[in-house]
Amino acid sequence: MARLASEGGFAGAVLDAGCGTGENALHVASLGLSVLGVDVAETALAIAREKADDRGIEVEFAAADAFHLERLGRRFETVLDCGLFHTLDGDERPGYVASLASVTEHDGTLYVLCFSDDGPDTGPHPISQEELRAAFNPSDGWNVAAIEADRIQTRYHDDGAPAWFATIKRI
Repeated sequence: MARLASEGGFAGAVLDAGCGTGENALHVASLGLSVLGVDVAETALAIAREKADDRGIEVEFAAADAFHLERLGRRFETVLDCGLFHTLDGDERPGYVASLASVTEHDGTLYVLCFSDDGPDTGPHPISQEELRAAFNPSDGWNVAAIEADRIQTRYHDDGAPAWFATIKRI
């Protein structure tokens, strides 16, 4: 995500869904973009706010349910999901995808970084490319523009775990 942000891949208002302790939201906000990071974990949000204060970065963090993002009452040109999608069971994904659709502007971009099923030493709950494409399909207003092999840094994988980095457009 940091590489993409530094290459100017983000536009307009940015939502970081499932932001945890806020590292991605903080990085994107440090580039001068308006960012809202949301999570259900109040403890993680408190840490994120403290980091923002310590670093002098203007960013907003709020408690929100990823299955009801419409309650935010806002829309975003760019949405990030770094490590949330792969935690969801197959029957939970349609509700989450609909929630993302409710806050993503038409022509907006969703970036998903999730554990991949491709390669040795995968992370928990690995996702296949087919599962990504099935979840974000044109009949639901999405177009998967690209899925690239990547790595997710974890405390259990010295060189990161295999991941997919998906670029998904809202149509």
